[in-house]
Amino acid sequence: SQYNAVDTNPLSVYIMQPIWNKIIKIVPLWIAPNLLTFSGFVMILFNYFLISFYDWDYTASGTSPGLVPTWVWLFSAFTTFCAYALDSIDGKHARRTQSSTPLGELFDHGLDSWATSIFVLSFFSVCSRDNGKTGVSVYTMYIYLSIVLFNFMCSHWEKYNTGVLFLPWGYDISQVVLIAAYLLTGTVGVEVWQKPLLFGYYITDVLVILLIGFSLLLSFPQTLYNIHRAHLKKTLKNDSLYERLLPLVSPLLLFVLLTIWVVLSPSNILEKQPRVFLWMVGVAFSNVICKVIICQMSSTQPELFHWFLFPLALVVYAAISGLLGCMEEAALGFFTTLVTAAHVHYGVCVGRQLSEHLNIYIFSLKKRVQE
Repeated sequence: SQYNAVDTNPLSVYIMQPIWNKIIKIVPLWIAPNLLTFSGFVMILFNYFLISFYDWDYTASGTSPGLVPTWVWLFSAFTTFCAYALDSIDGKHARRTQSSTPLGELFDHGLDSWATSIFVLSFFSVCSRDNGKTGVSVYTMYIYLSIVLFNFMCSHWEKYNTGVLFLPWGYDISQVVLIAAYLLTGTVGVEVWQKPLLFGYYITDVLVILLIGFSLLLSFPQTLYNIHRAHLKKTLKNDSLYERLLPLVSPLLLFVLLTIWVVLSPSNILEKQPRVFLWMVGVAFSNVICKVIICQMSSTQPELFHWFLFPLALVVYAAISGLLGCMEEAALGFFTTLVTAAHVHYGVCVGRQLSEHLNIYIFSLKKRVQE
């Protein structure tokens, strides 16, 4: 299937694209586009672990403002910008080197589906956990993360049905806001997040309101409108309503199961281990969405229930029924490790299969020699 994307965001079209067109000129032609994509992802990951090292339980900014060194925030701004740039030029570079492949598209969107949650989890360290005066509660973090992932899911569900990826406006805006937030934190200090900005509202409140507004008033209605328009033009990929809604079943069940665990957990698992729990949410979601992206690219039907849902349902049942008792945190740790390992394994396997099938290398532009 030919890759087809539409970007109508003024910020992207008038400001960012001209910058990327300048940056792309300095990328050597022998570098594989996937190497750009992967480097950006590795930077986001490294940055996340660096922040986690200084602020494991999301309390550093709220309780002891100097705990995360200034250079970490500035480094965060730098890595976020680099990852944003690399993610924006990889496709241009692929066209420039005439090496656009389905593998590149899958690699890009697959890593994006994981990076989306990592961006959000890194940002939570800036606003910090609720300490009675400032910060956001871990439940707000969970809802916030879910909304961002819901948005990501919508744009790929829309592509699954229309064949066109309408790039959500929120992406460029969120990247620019993230970079600005890190720069602000690095130059002024985390205290800036703990003073009311306007009418007793904090910057975090404003950002949460903006995010929810953007999702529910812009992205989601736009998705429904684009699908409706394709329906009128008779260009929808799937005939039956069942097929059209199929990719939404697993992500929604995933969200339902996770929410049941969060709300009914006897040991308040989200309060105890917010970083581990939210990481697990991001990874499980990414794997579910990768399957949808592959189905959309190969014009196949996604399975009704993703396999992660079964072990998750067991763990959630064992936790909320009290079967796990004081082992709930250990079970979360074990399940998170399992899901992360399974996701990485899945990514490696799909990458290798596609590279053999298309007769290309993942990280090199050299052609494979036919056996």
